[in-house]
Amino acid sequence: MHAPDGFIDVPVSAAAGVLAAGAIAVSLRGARRELDDTARPGAGAGGADRTAPLAGLVAAFIFAVQMLNFPVAAGTSGHLLGGALAAILVGPYTGVLCVSVVLLLQAVLFADGGLTALGVNITTMALTTTVVAYALFRVLVKVLPRSRRSVTAASFVAALVSVPASAVVFTLLYAVGGTTDVSIGKVATAMVGVHVLIGLGEAAITALTVGAVIAVRPDLVHGARGLRQKLKLRVDGELVDAPETPESAEPVPAAARSPRRVWIAGLVTSLVLAGFVSFYASANPDGLEKVAADHGIDKQAEEHATADSPLADYGVKDVDDARLSGGLAGVIGVGVTVVAGTGVFWAVRRRRAADDERAETSSPAGTSV
Repeated sequence: MHAPDGFIDVPVSAAAGVLAAGAIAVSLRGARRELDDTARPGAGAGGADRTAPLAGLVAAFIFAVQMLNFPVAAGTSGHLLGGALAAILVGPYTGVLCVSVVLLLQAVLFADGGLTALGVNITTMALTTTVVAYALFRVLVKVLPRSRRSVTAASFVAALVSVPASAVVFTLLYAVGGTTDVSIGKVATAMVGVHVLIGLGEAAITALTVGAVIAVRPDLVHGARGLRQKLKLRVDGELVDAPETPESAEPVPAAARSPRRVWIAGLVTSLVLAGFVSFYASANPDGLEKVAADHGIDKQAEEHATADSPLADYGVKDVDDARLSGGLAGVIGVGVTVVAGTGVFWAVRRRRAADDERAETSSPAGTSV
């Protein structure tokens, strides 16, 4: 759903940019708390610096999966938006930042999504999906029994709803600032209809990913905090749940359990998806592109400001082999995203630590005699 330049006029694009900037500013403050792992019960000081790399990995994974367009209808494809997945894995504020980092890098390096439309894309794909998905997710996990299956089920529903919600917000922005005289009713029907189908793919990817992480490390999933990983015993060659005792009921401190294996597995998976599997993605236009083509909206699309980028259109310039070119672009994208994302979240995390240190120093209790 990456809107190019020219779909929406300058005043509305600017207003969306202001809204997106405000959302990012609020998210930067909120992410300081989410990235402060020492605030979690039993986390200990040793876990303080593990969350920034994990958040950077989530951004890289979203970048990789967004390259995997899947067919949803005749001549139409869809791809992950990622807001629901990011919010559930690392928290809603950090989730907004994760998707925003991806959208910024896609626009600047890969000419995917207009530069003047960046505010529109952050509003629809980062802010809307994250807020809608996480709000619905929290309601569902309160209503459903507290278990891993219920968290996974809530992830599925929240992700499903977040995609057509994003389509509705785009349609509202287009109704106010669209540059083509088309029937908004027809655009809304087409946008919501196709994005409900795309939402099913988003829901499946989100639920599978959240479920996979919960199965091995529920303590790493923001939306699953409070769940315990049951001990397993091998009986007659089969793994069964161990009887719960006061000792086994105590969760293992998060700081004592390194997330390194999960991080490595996630990075390798992202590289494989972007560098190899992406070659087999659907070449059909995504939901927004198809609706724009069917209703003449794409007539106002402007050439991207970085159309001559060495990585434009997810290919490496001067590499003639399509498979190699796309694979290299995907690997570069994952690498740049994980580095940039980790850097952003590290800076946010360090800012929180500095604020806490200043507050402690200035408080009476922190004054030495």
